Amino acid sequence: MNVMIVEDEGLVAMELERIAQDAGHQTVGPVSTTEQALAYAPKSDVALVDLSLADGASGAQLARRLIDRYGVDVIFVTGSPESVGNGIEGALDVIAKPFTDERITRALARAQSLRRDYEGRNAVF
Repeated sequence: MNVMIVEDEGLVAMELERIAQDAGHQTVGPVSTTEQALAYAPKSDVALVDLSLADGASGAQLARRLIDRYGVDVIFVTGSPESVGNGIEGALDVIAKPFTDERITRALARAQSLRRDYEGRNAVF
């Protein structure tokens, strides 16, 4: 699965990239702005998205566009999970920073499973 890392803190982005790759996924990015994320969206299956981006944009607004326009599954990874409230329709998960490898890996495994189930139901025989 292609995992886009949308994170403006370099060390956090590198850690998310390592976790995703260790779990057997390919990574896209990391990217830190809305413009970069939208450019890489067609190459992504799932995105790990922070709420605060380098260009001052909202990760929540970006998530809505990734979900609606590109069919990218979104998992929020944020230091302020309360800002997401009950979540955003279509987002798969909200993970609080600091996070553990296991928490990120479980969320990615769930995304992969849901994606397989969806693709299996929509297969043409």
